[in-house]
Amino acid sequence: MITGGHGMETTMVCTNCGIPLDAQYFDESGMQDRPSFGDTIVLASFQLQPQYCGVLEYFAQYVGQRNRGLSVAETPGLEWTIQVNGSPLYPYTGVEIIVNPWGVGGFPVNIRLSENALVEFVVRATQSVQTITRVGGRIMGRFWYNSGYGGVLRNG
Repeated sequence: MITGGHGMETTMVCTNCGIPLDAQYFDESGMQDRPSFGDTIVLASFQLQPQYCGVLEYFAQYVGQRNRGLSVAETPGLEWTIQVNGSPLYPYTGVEIIVNPWGVGGFPVNIRLSENALVEFVVRATQSVQTITRVGGRIMGRFWYNSGYGGVLRNG
């Protein structure tokens, strides 16, 4: 337990990453038919509560293709983006391939999310190519109360 000023206490944190040990997980996913040309759809989203911050730890992508002659990593006519509060999150802006395949462990990303952030995984159809019929996205991470807003006040 770390004690702050004025008798306030904050929660224990991981010595490796600094995330509070009582942090909770989020895991949101969705699958839909491929968007029409020019349309954007939200595949997965998570809204942090006010006074909570967090970290995006993983994301995954899925496509259903009619003919698997091409590499499964290619997504012709689709642009994948992770957005935070409506703005594209660098470097996951306008990705046109499968970076983290669905069902594979993938690589951790560990991107800090500010207080009350809305994180969304979206896909947009940039061409009317119809080789891909279904799309899916998954976002996973952790969130916790931001002790900067005050800890537990103890009398005594």
